[in-house]
Amino acid sequence: MGLVGILLALALLMWLAYRGWSVLIVAPVAALVAAAISGEPLLASWTQTFMGGAARFVAQWFPMFLLGGLFGKLMDDSGSIRSIARFLTERLGTHRTLLAVVLASAVVTYGGVSVFVAFFVLVPMADEMFRAANIPRRLMPATIGLGAFTFTMSVMPGTPSVNNAIPMPYFGTTTFAAPGLGIIASIIIFILGMWWLARAEAAARKAGEGYVDTTRTAFVIDDKTREQAAMAGDFDPAEIDHGKRSASEPPFILALLPLVVVIVVNFLMALVVLPRMDFSFLAEEAWGGITIGAVAGVWSVILALAAAVLTVVIVNYRRLPALRETLDAGANSAAVPILMIASLVGFGAVVGTLPAFAAVRDAVLEIPGGPLVSIIVAMNVLAGLTGTASGGMAITLNALGDNFMALAAEHGINPELMHRLTTISAGTLDALPHNGTVLLLLQISRLTHRESYPDMVMTVIVNVIIALVVVTVLGSMFGSF
Repeated sequence: MGLVGILLALALLMWLAYRGWSVLIVAPVAALVAAAISGEPLLASWTQTFMGGAARFVAQWFPMFLLGGLFGKLMDDSGSIRSIARFLTERLGTHRTLLAVVLASAVVTYGGVSVFVAFFVLVPMADEMFRAANIPRRLMPATIGLGAFTFTMSVMPGTPSVNNAIPMPYFGTTTFAAPGLGIIASIIIFILGMWWLARAEAAARKAGEGYVDTTRTAFVIDDKTREQAAMAGDFDPAEIDHGKRSASEPPFILALLPLVVVIVVNFLMALVVLPRMDFSFLAEEAWGGITIGAVAGVWSVILALAAAVLTVVIVNYRRLPALRETLDAGANSAAVPILMIASLVGFGAVVGTLPAFAAVRDAVLEIPGGPLVSIIVAMNVLAGLTGTASGGMAITLNALGDNFMALAAEHGINPELMHRLTTISAGTLDALPHNGTVLLLLQISRLTHRESYPDMVMTVIVNVIIALVVVTVLGSMFGSF
């Protein structure tokens, strides 16, 4: 009965979340259903186990969500994202529209800007370019998706995204884990994605299909999309119109500077500065009884985002007409997403304590192929079921992270390889039709799943799976590099 309860609870969580119910309500209800069927005490399961797991996630990740929200909103209101996108698209021109949109999407998101913030700049910009190049609008989501939430979110070493950060405390790694494998996977994803887009454009031109200016209602974020998007990302879309955008744009170099600061500071802190400092005091109980490896990656990203936030404000102070309102919106944007993911973690914490979960754990860890295959399967399944890479990772690692580390040590596997395979795996089936990022991008683009999703499958799922297979083979043969 306990296993039935776990499966029923997971099905309830998926169904109600897909129907638009808030995960803040659905997650504890589903957790209590599992606990009740297993005969566990309900109140204790809620207040001690569920809330304990959720609270630990918030305590660990809120600084990063907060700074990420501030950074994204400041980059938006200062006109920096528009400046970067405009520079790249003007330099590449309409005859290279697809490449221009992919690169513009990749640059701003790799530099730490939330995809949800970027969408509101990238979609109108892409729409103008697709009109000028006479390319069907239905290809816009696949093009933006390739640049914005594939290799820049979970594959490229150093990206400060939540997806790339969550494995760090479990594996003692940084965002630069397995850089060679990450770069190889990114190249594969980029090349295959561009090949598919070029093929789709050529087929459209051969069929006489071009840009069609659809007359549809203006974009409005509905409550269901907001809930699903917040669960899948790190920025509450409802805050995008709060604050006040600058009427002017900074020069390209000044707009790009904060993104460079994020990457450089993250690199220096993670690989140069923090490893050379004495943090022996962290072993004391007052500081959690941990090692620097457990927090170095998180601290590096926090310092990088803080430096970038300060850089945006200093460089664009006169272009931020309502700085306090912008900061308020950025801070508020972090609240709903982190509580959404924390609720999923709380659900996983309750399930992980149930007696029947031992059978699930053993089945996952004993999947033929060893620890690498086990972690790949677990991440794909949980990310696909929940529709969120970060949520799927958090649930899986919270329940099985110690087991995966033990298996890695037993088989002589570098934790950096585990980190990179975790992030790539979680970034595959998370982009199924119910994913909040997919839904928001389609809604902003004023397109439907029927029109655009088939091409998105190829650019944000299939090519990532191919890259995952290649990296798994290389990692199995040569280890982490």
